[in-house]
Amino acid sequence: MRRRLEKEMLVWKESDSKKPLLLRGIRQVGKTWLMKSFGKKHFRSLAYISCDKSSRIKDIFAGDFDVRRMIPMLEIAARTAIVPDETLLVLDEIQEVPRAVTALKYFHEDAPQYHIMAAGSLLGVADLEGTGFPVGAVDFLDLHPLSFTEFLEAAGQERLSSLLQSGEWSDIMIFKDTFIEYLRYYFFTGGMPEPVAMFADHRDFRKVRKIQQTLLKSYDNDFAKHAPKEIVERIRMVWNSIPAQLGKENRKFVFGALRKGARSAEFELAIQWLCNAGLASMVYCASKPDIPLSAYRENAFKLMSADVGLLTAQSHLDLDSILGGSTIFEEFKGALTEQYVYQQLIAEHEIVPFYWASNDSQCEIDYLYQSGKKMIPHEVKAGENLRSRSLMFFSRKYRVPLAVRSSMSDYRIEDISAIPSPHDQAPYSFKLLNLPLYAICRLQNELKSF
Repeated sequence: MRRRLEKEMLVWKESDSKKPLLLRGIRQVGKTWLMKSFGKKHFRSLAYISCDKSSRIKDIFAGDFDVRRMIPMLEIAARTAIVPDETLLVLDEIQEVPRAVTALKYFHEDAPQYHIMAAGSLLGVADLEGTGFPVGAVDFLDLHPLSFTEFLEAAGQERLSSLLQSGEWSDIMIFKDTFIEYLRYYFFTGGMPEPVAMFADHRDFRKVRKIQQTLLKSYDNDFAKHAPKEIVERIRMVWNSIPAQLGKENRKFVFGALRKGARSAEFELAIQWLCNAGLASMVYCASKPDIPLSAYRENAFKLMSADVGLLTAQSHLDLDSILGGSTIFEEFKGALTEQYVYQQLIAEHEIVPFYWASNDSQCEIDYLYQSGKKMIPHEVKAGENLRSRSLMFFSRKYRVPLAVRSSMSDYRIEDISAIPSPHDQAPYSFKLLNLPLYAICRLQNELKSF
C-alpha cells in the first residue's frame, strides 16, 4: 500500500536539519505501518518501540535527558543496535510517555546523527503541546486517509492511477467508466487502510462495512476514555449529527439541529475535541475572496468528516447504493461528493479551503482557496446537471478570472461570459475549468497552466 507521504519522509531523511520527525494522524490511519515500511525500505535497520506496551519505556525517560544514557537503554528495549545514519528509531504512540516527547528536543540538540521518527494520535499530541513540548526541535507530517489515487494503487490499479496523473485527457476519457466505477467503490470504502485492504483483497463490501462499524465503535469508545466527562455526551451528539448536517441543502452547521434551543457555547468544546482528534474538520465561511482568507473568516462553518467511507457507514448507506450507478454521488443532496472533494483537497494538495455564501444564503460556493495570487471558487456537482447560478453570481460579483467545477462531466476549459448586473453594465468573462470528480489529483497541475 503506497502512501504519498513517503516522498516527504524521504525529503526529511535526506535533509541537513536532522530534527526528529513527528507523524500525526487519527487512530487506525496507518501511521505504524508506514513508519515500519519506511524504515525497512530506506534504512539498514529498524529499531521499533511502542511506548504504550511497556512500563520500561516510561522508566527510560523518567531519568535525565542524557542521550548517551538513553540510546543504550533504547537499544535494549528495541533489541536492535541503533547506528547513526543507518538505523531508524521509531517511537510509536509517543503521547503515552510525555517525557519521551520532551526528549526529542535533546536528541535534536545533542545527537542529530540519529534518525528518529515518532508517531501519536492527533488528540494525544495536541494535549501535550504547551507542556514541555519541543517547539522548534521537531518536524511534523500529517497522515490522512488514502486519497483516490492511493486507493486505486492499493486496489491493484497502478496503471489507472498513473494514467490519471499523466494529464493525457484523451487517453483518460477512454477509461472514464472505469474511473467512475472505482470512484463509487471509494465513496463506500473510503481511505482508512483496513477497509481499503479488505476491498483490495476480497472485494467484500459487507466485510468492509463491518470493519468501518468497528472503527466507528472504537472512536465512540475514545470519547469516554479520553474526553472530559462533562462533554462526552455532547461530543457524541455532534459526531452523530454530521451526516444529517451535511445532508441539508445548506450545509452550514446548525446548533439547533442538535437539540431544541442549543447554543454554540454549549458545544464549542465538543466540536474542538473532535477536530483535535482529527475525526472532524471545520470549513469556515469567508465573507469575501481576499487574501488572506483567514482575515475574512466568519463564525459560520461546515463540519466535515475525516473520511467519506466512515461517513457512508455512519449514514447507514446500503450496498445497493453502490451498485446503483451514479446514485451514490447524489446521496444526501450530494453531501458525500462534497465530502470527497474536501478529502482530496486536503490529502492530495494540502489545501485547507473555506466556503462562501451570499448574505441571503441563496447562493453558495462550496470551496474557496488561494492558488498563487488568484482566489479560486470551486463548485462541486454530484451529477451532470451543471446549472451554476451560484458560481455565475459569485464570479460576476467579484470578477474572478478563473473558477473550477468538479462533476461527472468531462474535462474541458470554457470561456464564460457573465451577464452584467443592473448596476454594472461592463462586459465580463472568466475561464471555467471543468475537472472531473475522479481527477481532483490534477488540480494543482491544471491551475499552473492559467
